[in-house]
Amino acid sequence: MVVEQASSRAPGDCVLRVSNLRTRFGDESSRNVVDGVSFAVNRGQSCALVGESGCGKSMTALSIMRLLPPGAAVVGGSVSLTGTELGTVSETQMRSIRGHRMAMIFQEPHTCLNPLMTVGKQIAEVLVNDKANERAHARVRELLDAVGMSDPERQMRAYPHQLSGGMRQRVMIAMALAGEPELLIADEPTTALDVTIQAQVLALLTTLQRQFHMGMLLITHDLGVVAQMADTVAVMYAGELVETAPAQRFFANPKHPYTKRLFAALPGRGKRGAPLTAIRGQVPGACDTLSACRFEPRCDWSLPGCADVPPEWSRCGPEHHTRCHLYSGDAAWVEPTSTAVSEPAPGPRDEPRTPTLEVDSLSVSFPVRSAVLQRKRGQVRAVDQVSMSIDSGETLALVGESGCGKTTTAKAILRLIEPDAGSIRFAGADFRTLNARELRAARSDVQTVFQDPYASLNPRMRVGAIIEEGLIIQAPSLSKTQRIDRVHEVVVQVGLALEQLDQYPHELSGGQRQRVCIARALAVRPKLIVCDEPTSALDVSVQAQILNLLRRLQRELGLAYLFITHDLSVVEYLAHRVAVMYLGRVVEAGSVAEVLQSPLHPYTQALVSAVPRLEPERGPQRAPLEGELPSALMPPAGCYFHPRCPHVRDICRVRYPGTVRATVHHEVACHLALTQR
Repeated sequence: MVVEQASSRAPGDCVLRVSNLRTRFGDESSRNVVDGVSFAVNRGQSCALVGESGCGKSMTALSIMRLLPPGAAVVGGSVSLTGTELGTVSETQMRSIRGHRMAMIFQEPHTCLNPLMTVGKQIAEVLVNDKANERAHARVRELLDAVGMSDPERQMRAYPHQLSGGMRQRVMIAMALAGEPELLIADEPTTALDVTIQAQVLALLTTLQRQFHMGMLLITHDLGVVAQMADTVAVMYAGELVETAPAQRFFANPKHPYTKRLFAALPGRGKRGAPLTAIRGQVPGACDTLSACRFEPRCDWSLPGCADVPPEWSRCGPEHHTRCHLYSGDAAWVEPTSTAVSEPAPGPRDEPRTPTLEVDSLSVSFPVRSAVLQRKRGQVRAVDQVSMSIDSGETLALVGESGCGKTTTAKAILRLIEPDAGSIRFAGADFRTLNARELRAARSDVQTVFQDPYASLNPRMRVGAIIEEGLIIQAPSLSKTQRIDRVHEVVVQVGLALEQLDQYPHELSGGQRQRVCIARALAVRPKLIVCDEPTSALDVSVQAQILNLLRRLQRELGLAYLFITHDLSVVEYLAHRVAVMYLGRVVEAGSVAEVLQSPLHPYTQALVSAVPRLEPERGPQRAPLEGELPSALMPPAGCYFHPRCPHVRDICRVRYPGTVRATVHHEVACHLALTQR
């Protein structure tokens, strides 16, 4: 049965129609990585294709564009673009269709732009076949202006490395729009961007889609983005669609067990104090053997026949279809009984405790030198007068846009970068006065889990050796037998099998690799773990597993976490307190409930309002934050945030605000808060 997204628009308004599309790598013995996929995208509407990594979303898009990698081929089905059957046109004809009638925005703009060409020339490449150079130059300027880039004439002469991530993505959007396409395919267009820049890009795409009346195929794993952007939703798992519905019905009542588990795995304020519902196992690989129902090995509602009989499409409501046995025949839903025990939600701690970490007036600067003689001509104040404390068993979240100094602060605390000023006290001892030998011994109490687990693991070492390496350095008194026992202990703690100690990092999934990183940190029995974006590179289901693991380890071992992230939903779920950084300074700090539910600083308010939500927030809607983080080399006079602040006053332009205490746990540095005391 072929199920396509229905629409209230007339059939003639259909821009893209995909019917029974099948794509595979290798010969007929290989299984299809895209298997029987059918959907439609209408003019002026957005269809979202969602699912975990490895489900086939990007392969579907590449099949539509006929940009498949070597070894892959479309082996069946049809793709029609406003009546043109793309499978029958020649490659020469296809080149004229790509970039003109349909275009694609890729996930990472930095890898898609030519570093040796100015962005103006790269956009003009799309136009030179149709327009004279003079007209092409004017058109490029118009496009950069349309995507909201200030001073487009100057930006045309810039190279990709001279632009921020948000501006590079705007260049990619301008390039896609250059041919005035009927269909725009956006493959994870905001995954690598900060929440504020993400909000700008999503608002821009919505405006441009309305302006040019394009159809849009949005590929993402972020359900918040889907709720904000999509008209229809198609859920993909292991190469096939498992649920299709209009967006409103999809979010009001998801049907397929896989979809339900994706929603249950999302962190947030309402789930504080309870474990997240993680999906066990992982998406099957291209070479794995599949059950008749591909989700059956991970499904909590599987029936006796699910492994042997392929499910047919079932109608669950108007324009709402799902591929599941539970909606055929006499099958009925029985919600699995949860054995998880809820715990008190993280909150501010009123009782006196001995801080594990105390940081006071920490400052870090980097010299700026001339190109030839390397003379110092200035400095960048990356961290400026930052103070914080973390108790044992507590999580402090450090949030803010990229470039605000979060990671530099963490490196300075660990003394991977030497600070210029300030004090760092760990368990009462002065961390800054330690010599090299003492510092190496003290680092066993402070460990780090990095953002990209694959990049932080030695690909030539087995998992067991990777975990043991820290013990050899930090605990030389342990015997070989004692080290092996410790490795086995932490591997079991993080939920890995002992058999995986003999595997290499590339043989593990993303979640398993992050568990190895956590096990490596735990092996030396630290008191504090610095978590630098530990879940941002993971799917929502794997993220749930890691967040559950971190909460359990904190509860059992009394660990303190400095949690660096830009995902405020993770902060709402995991953290006790939060500190908001902007251009090297903490502008607001307090309990999670106070800072994120009643933010006082305009920057914090902008961060909170920029987060895509599954349900619209109640109360007044704030305008999205405009502009980008200023350069730390030449920070604005007065309050650093005043060029972007909607409430700026004259005093903001000349004087940096002092810190005011709104409540026992809530501090803010803002002139507006000072005047309202």
